[in-house]
Amino acid sequence: MKLKKLLFIVMVCFSPLLSYAQGVITIFSEDGDKFYLILNGVKQNAIPQTNVRVDGLTNEYYSGKIVFEDNTKPEITKNLGIKDMASGNLVEATYKIKKTKDGDLKLRFYSFTPVQPNYNPPADMYVAHYGQAPATTTQTTVTTTQTGTNGGGINMNVGAGGLNMNVSVPDANNGNGGVSMNINMGGLTNTNTNVSQTTTTRSTTTTTTTDNNAGYSNTDMQQQRGGGNCTYPTLTGGNFNSALQSIKSSSFDDTKLSTATAILSSNCVSTDQVIQICNVFSFEENKLKFAKAAYSKTTDPNNYFKVVNVFTFDANKTELNNFIANGCR
Repeated sequence: MKLKKLLFIVMVCFSPLLSYAQGVITIFSEDGDKFYLILNGVKQNAIPQTNVRVDGLTNEYYSGKIVFEDNTKPEITKNLGIKDMASGNLVEATYKIKKTKDGDLKLRFYSFTPVQPNYNPPADMYVAHYGQAPATTTQTTVTTTQTGTNGGGINMNVGAGGLNMNVSVPDANNGNGGVSMNINMGGLTNTNTNVSQTTTTRSTTTTTTTDNNAGYSNTDMQQQRGGGNCTYPTLTGGNFNSALQSIKSSSFDDTKLSTATAILSSNCVSTDQVIQICNVFSFEENKLKFAKAAYSKTTDPNNYFKVVNVFTFDANKTELNNFIANGCR
């Protein structure tokens, strides 16, 4: 009976935390067909892609639609589940667009895997964040040329006195007559001929729709700057490990701090990454300096209370808490 009560208390205490779990949907085309992914009526990518990953999902199911760039291919609709029934957790659900033996395109379940907190996407993957619809911009290019008669041509006059011919070749730069030639011949019949050269052109308008970086691919993701504008860590996977090793390789604590600060100036980090870097320093003074500098560059400031655990002395913990509470002053 006591065990049941204990389990009930644990479930009550931790259920609010579990409610914040987020899942992921990844869809890729086996044959490389480009497509738009629509979840619950919201388009996730403004430019057709072959591999789309959407994170930040909180529902167990989403109504999915695949619209192909090639409009001769029919749309695919399917309910997409992201909950592993065995564990009851939201996971990363992967689906693939596959061609059947009959040549039809179908969306098939591929795998369930645990969500990776610091996922490093491959170069050919487009990543979107649910609830942040991709913005689009339209660029229009207009090519126009003049229409009319140029300054060149052939003017021929044949009369009883002979032939009088004038040939004018237009200048390629401005269309005016550039070269003239006169020919006179006698003893011909009376004929009048006029020939002129006319050019006809057309205007062409090309419109291009581009994604305004609401989502990103790993090859062109923009590093986000600090000042509280960091949303996603820019140091992920092996890149963070390399940065951490660069800091550790310095012999002196002050050099480690300057290296860490330089890395921080052009990158966004998570709270857990800040903790790992702080633990590299030998002196609490440098830990505190870095922790203050990193606060505005963190992607999850709501978790920054964890950083105080890197300090041994309460005075440093209090100073960091006051720094954050007073608006980083």
